[in-house]
Amino acid sequence: MQQAICGYHQDEEEHWVAELTCGHFQHVRHIPPFINRPWVISSSGRQDMLGHQLSCKKCDEGVPQDK
Repeated sequence: MQQAICGYHQDEEEHWVAELTCGHFQHVRHIPPFINRPWVISSSGRQDMLGHQLSCKKCDEGVPQDK
């Protein structure tokens, strides 16, 4: 299910985590060549992606909200 990014936080290892409108969290890492998300690196890049839709596997599986 597609859900919009509504915020971010960093986990205990300082990796960026997207907060989705459904209440789930999803890591958004930039680890080329496997995961190519250069927008994660900068504050402006993350800001520009607010509202962007990500596929939420937790919604598909019926997992309770992370919040």
